[in-house]
Amino acid sequence: MKRRGLLRHLADHGCELRREGSKHSIYRNAATGKRTSVPRHTEIDDLTARKICEQLDIPPP
Repeated sequence: MKRRGLLRHLADHGCELRREGSKHSIYRNAATGKRTSVPRHTEIDDLTARKICEQLDIPPP
């Protein structure tokens, strides 16, 4: 899945960018307070995208 599509999915479910790391962006779910990192690759593996959504307690894309 494209990174841009995943970031749009995260934003649609109330997740916000907290900070930029050197190789990852840190996103936080405002409703639950859970955080996770999103790699800065143009293409993100579907399994990785599902795991990111699991960690943020939102439905998978």
